Amino acid sequence: MRPDGSLKSGPMKRRPPATIEDRSVGLTILGLCPGEQVRFRRDSSSRWQEAHVTRRERDGSVGLTDRRGAARAMPVDLIEVRCTGPRGGAAWEPLTARASRTEQLRLL
Repeated sequence: MRPDGSLKSGPMKRRPPATIEDRSVGLTILGLCPGEQVRFRRDSSSRWQEAHVTRRERDGSVGLTDRRGAARAMPVDLIEVRCTGPRGGAAWEPLTARASRTEQLRLL
């Protein structure tokens, strides 16, 4: 807003849309791929909800699609990733642990 009370009316600058390659690179850094099964919960007292990874958001969170098809953007520290346990069964690991492990592998 200008000092005289009028709104600024100029051309808007828009950021170019992110390409599919940009979105998948952001997920690769975390050790994820699109379509991978994850689970999340909003706080420690709520139930786990399963979802699938879709993309990496601009703010650093992970874009998910839940069972009903609703899109969500969840912070990395609230997500657990489905993995194979030591005896071959399904297990869940925090995304922060997987991301730190993949980040260390990139340094080699």
